[in-house]
Amino acid sequence: MSILDHFEHPNILTTTTDFLFNWARANSLWPFTYGLACCGIEMIATVMPRHDMARFGMEVFRATPRQADVMLVSGTVTDKMAPVLVKLYHQMAEPRWVVAMGACACSGGMFWDSYNVVQGADLLVPVDVYIPGCPPRPEALIFGMMKLQMKVKQDTHVGRARKLREAKAAALAASITAGGE
Repeated sequence: MSILDHFEHPNILTTTTDFLFNWARANSLWPFTYGLACCGIEMIATVMPRHDMARFGMEVFRATPRQADVMLVSGTVTDKMAPVLVKLYHQMAEPRWVVAMGACACSGGMFWDSYNVVQGADLLVPVDVYIPGCPPRPEALIFGMMKLQMKVKQDTHVGRARKLREAKAAALAASITAGGE
């Protein structure tokens, strides 16, 4: 139990620690590469010298979910890969965020009428940022990650806001579990 759990309402101590932790998290996002299709190539291009995502503190792409805090779902999520995506998401440490990159990850893309394509990654895991396009340019991914940084900086871990966030996460997990059975 942390010291932040003892406070119901934000005060000078909790807002300062929230600001400090969120600043550190936002400026050191470690993406987990989950490249499923052609969007993976654009994801790789963002860390090359021309676009250089390292300028924003996001250059450490991880190949294991246990060392990452952002899942980049880039490409078509099929029914066969859906349980793997959910399992890898649950292996990530808290706090964790998800970015859906490309039309296929956002809404099924050009395969929206296919029998084996999931109609968006948000049906499996909670998505924080959507990056549309087929495939989206590296600049779009950098912009989406910057939007995620802004979202992380505004997060709170104190009192009612924290309890509400945990309740939403539990409800989503229950709906995913109920839908899979």
